[in-house]
Amino acid sequence: MLADAQGLFDRAWVLGDTVGYGGRPSECIRAVRDLDALVIAGNHEEATIGRMSTKDFNPIAREAIEWTAANIGGDEREFLTGLRLKEIDGRFTLVHGSPRDPIWEYLRDDQAAIENLEHFETQACSLGHSHVPFLVRVNSGGVVEQVEYSHAQAVPLGVDRLYVNPGSVGQPRDGDPRASYALLDTDAWSAEFRRVEYEIALAQAHVLEAGLPKFLAQRLAMGR
Repeated sequence: MLADAQGLFDRAWVLGDTVGYGGRPSECIRAVRDLDALVIAGNHEEATIGRMSTKDFNPIAREAIEWTAANIGGDEREFLTGLRLKEIDGRFTLVHGSPRDPIWEYLRDDQAAIENLEHFETQACSLGHSHVPFLVRVNSGGVVEQVEYSHAQAVPLGVDRLYVNPGSVGQPRDGDPRASYALLDTDAWSAEFRRVEYEIALAQAHVLEAGLPKFLAQRLAMGR
């Protein structure tokens, strides 16, 4: 993903769950720190550092979190502890789940999109959590529009309030196993959604070498 985006951006946002399911959490933390990215805490970071319980996680996710907590260093734990749940950068509010519940809520339907408008003041909100890319606009009349887009084609963001989910680099869940990310042009006020093939077999090997559940390796090939 970073090779694909090289030279195309001047600032990076990471919208949570930098760690959680993979076999190389330290390397992932190092990568976002080397980018000097603006990083948000997700539910996996919060659980890894013990700031939230793992009781609501499924057993496989819980096992991965416990392994991650045991396999990161003190400096990395300190970095994760310093992450905030919500940041504002220009016309965007950045969260992991939703503005109303940055940790746990999935923004999955029109009603949630409308209700969450009251919980951020900027025009736009960028979020993750669902691992599924989307662009949703909500106009002043409360009409919600799911905006269609094509790979690597700029989409105007418009004048309405909006939500942008770039998808997931490491765990896409929309049936496309390629890494998913987005480029935002804040001058042209547009977004470009991109998919990138990567070495899935190598990522699977890292998961299995770490002794993590086999399903976490298998799902990478399925994009689910």
